[in-house]
Amino acid sequence: MIRLSWTQPEDLVPHALEAARLDGREASAIRDRWTAAGGSTDAPVSGATPEPAPEALRSLARELLAELDRLPDPEALQANEPDDLGPVLALAAPPELPEPGDAADRVLGAWLGRAAGCLLGKPVEKLPLDGIRAIAKSTGNWPLDGYFTEHGLDPAIALAHPWNRRSRPTSLAENIDGMPEDDDLNFPLIALTLLERHGPGFTTDHVAQAWLDLLPGGRVFTAERIAYRNLLDGVEPDRAGRVRNPFQDWIGAQIRTDLYGWTRPGLPVEAALLAWTDARLSHGRNGVYGAMFAAAASAAAVTGAPVDAVIEAGLSVVPQNSRYATAIRVGTGLAEGPLDDEAAVDALHARYGHLHWVHVLPNAALLAFALARGAGDFHHTVTLAVSGGWDTDSVGATAGALTGALTGAKALPPKWIEPLDDRYATSVPGFAGARFSALAARTLEVSQ
Repeated sequence: MIRLSWTQPEDLVPHALEAARLDGREASAIRDRWTAAGGSTDAPVSGATPEPAPEALRSLARELLAELDRLPDPEALQANEPDDLGPVLALAAPPELPEPGDAADRVLGAWLGRAAGCLLGKPVEKLPLDGIRAIAKSTGNWPLDGYFTEHGLDPAIALAHPWNRRSRPTSLAENIDGMPEDDDLNFPLIALTLLERHGPGFTTDHVAQAWLDLLPGGRVFTAERIAYRNLLDGVEPDRAGRVRNPFQDWIGAQIRTDLYGWTRPGLPVEAALLAWTDARLSHGRNGVYGAMFAAAASAAAVTGAPVDAVIEAGLSVVPQNSRYATAIRVGTGLAEGPLDDEAAVDALHARYGHLHWVHVLPNAALLAFALARGAGDFHHTVTLAVSGGWDTDSVGATAGALTGALTGAKALPPKWIEPLDDRYATSVPGFAGARFSALAARTLEVSQ
């Protein structure tokens, strides 16, 4: 029996009820109907419960998900977190950025930094914060100073906090042989393909077609998997992210859009518009804002701007009263405060620990903290991003890409870059035997 995660109706209802609560949409009557029928309100953390629900409960789940889609948004939510981003971008005022220089080195640095940060986070993805700390301390790697290893790991800690099952064979220090496949690296390949095929005028329809052409359904997750399912069900791309999708505010879109910024150096608003076109296929509100922040910040980073200007550029394209903007400000505020690294991360978890580990808000706050506290130092930034928990490989990837662009490839620490061997093992068609140096060259070509 296959219990496909992130798609079973009975497993989506608890997530959808929680999303409605967080948005302030009144769903108590729907919740009562669900629980009265025997449905659980405990959202499965891994995306699927072990056993299917009875058919009657599954049918009710589909009905209630449609009702949840129809609930009106509170006026304050519409005002603070608009889906129509035209007015937001019209008012965007990014900071003054330097003239881009040495673009080839910075774009390569972004690719390599993204890979290294992702690779560092892969084996501890899904682990709780105390598990990450226990593993690192047990192996003499705390504060984090290199890729995770199981050499010297206490068997009791290994049993209590098992590695990410898929990543352990390829992502521990003793096993690394180039960069293994990951969606955090596959999506930039899709973005590169879109720009090569269609230029910066690509549409959300083009994004949808690229997914169907290049990505198996099993290689996408959470909101992306919902959108993929909806596309196959005949829902148009403009609506695919809005139908029975409780994950619109999760992190998936934020991991897809760095490359748009790399190809628009010094032009964060243009980069954000490309990110919006991509992200709206699967996400809404804060999920889209995360994509726009990442793209705009990347457009600033490849100019070599200071870290505070990179963060400011990202914030300039995000609605200022949104929960996403607040999360960024929480992260930078902690970075500038008196707490040491561990205590500051604990404060982040105290504030955002009630949210799912793939939700965009805790990960955005951690990203901002790592960037601001790391102050442009690649090693400090990526280790903070990963040791802070939640979606470790994704936050590590974005933090690594931004800081790698600031640093440039030539100045990246060899201990993080040499194990990559300039190789990425991807199954995305057209990229077999991918080398980061070649990907950087292709990125520069579409930047012209």
